[in-house]
Amino acid sequence: MKLGIGIGWRPEIAAEVEALAGIDWVEAVAENLCADHLPGSLVRLRERGVTVVPHGVSLGLGGADRPDAGRLASLAARAELLGTPLVTEHIAFVRAGGPLTATPRLEAGHLLPVPRTWDALEVLCENVRIAQDSLPVPLALENIAALISWPDEELTEGQFLAELVERTGVRLLIDVANLHTNHVNRGEDPAKALDELPVEAIAYVHVAGGVEKDGVWHDTHAHPVTAPVLDVLAELRSRVDPPGVLLERDDAFPPGAELAAELETIRGTLRAAAELKTVRGTLRAAAPPSGAGNSRGAGPLAGKPAAPGARDRTAVAQTALLSSLVAGTPAPEGFDHRRLRVQSRALAAKRADVVAKVAPELPQILGDGYRAAFLGYARARPMSGGYRRDALDFAERILISGGLADPVAQRRLTHWWEDRSGPRPPRRTARIVRAARAVLVGK
Repeated sequence: MKLGIGIGWRPEIAAEVEALAGIDWVEAVAENLCADHLPGSLVRLRERGVTVVPHGVSLGLGGADRPDAGRLASLAARAELLGTPLVTEHIAFVRAGGPLTATPRLEAGHLLPVPRTWDALEVLCENVRIAQDSLPVPLALENIAALISWPDEELTEGQFLAELVERTGVRLLIDVANLHTNHVNRGEDPAKALDELPVEAIAYVHVAGGVEKDGVWHDTHAHPVTAPVLDVLAELRSRVDPPGVLLERDDAFPPGAELAAELETIRGTLRAAAELKTVRGTLRAAAPPSGAGNSRGAGPLAGKPAAPGARDRTAVAQTALLSSLVAGTPAPEGFDHRRLRVQSRALAAKRADVVAKVAPELPQILGDGYRAAFLGYARARPMSGGYRRDALDFAERILISGGLADPVAQRRLTHWWEDRSGPRPPRRTARIVRAARAVLVGK
């Protein structure tokens, strides 16, 4: 299946994406699409023959729990609606706690790394098989970027991915920006990972931008693609011709001309790497045999099965880590405490940013005080549901803890919370009366 060159479709740049020349396919975040109808922009792209691939972010296949049947059904419905050739998700956990540990359920609101251990691999493989059986099209999984490393890991990233593919037949979505992130943050060599992983299983490739701050690389998807990330893309292309390559951008969206320029840079990188591969292949063919073997050796490791209780042990470990990141409990033994603090702050900042997007009225009502108020709330209140639930809980906490000094802002926040927390939204007449009353009292 050849996808070609694509770009991440986002509502904020829908018009720009439609206007881009030479786009073969797009990727859309599955959870941002309705299960029964598509945005007009995606309908028009599909009518032009542009493939649309749904990209999930909430399954948490690397988590200790088995995949949620409702989330799988939703992803399957979007695959059917789009007529897509495949769906994608991540090798990550996004929640922890619950019945397996008899603790409150915690949501990370972010993709967190699974430990590269035999236990975690066993759990992941079982979860992947469940997902594969529930989806109408093939599944591909993405390697993630990470700020932190698990102690006492038993496999490298390449070995972990190779074993996953060997045991499940799942395809891979390789994010070269994430390989660069893990190089900066965890000292992992992207070339070694590419040597070890089964490149023939790659379904497509992600390319994205980020930024380095105080020695930590942040995979922001809000900055231009950097030269080191393009170097990793060239390394990958020197090994395999990937079926598809996609540019991701999730924030601080530039004009369409800048997106087009980044896409052309990606095309140029792929062309140059392919030409260099051809030259090297010619030179190797002309040289006498060296006796060197395949850098991947004999293939996947002869993996030992996880001992009984792998799911329970994984649950305990992931819950302890997530609790330290979002609830302030002591850090588990063996983790870098500085990196945990960086990750904890990043999770809280992301919560604030996403809540501001899903509930834009809140920063409008709270003004400049929104971010400080939300971060204070986040430190004391871990997320237990989705971001919309988080927005409601945040507003409720403000209202029950004394409210706002400004009576107009207090009234607006109260009405916002009432409108969204009830069993059904207020009727149109009630909204009109409320708006008129607000004008009369000097909103």
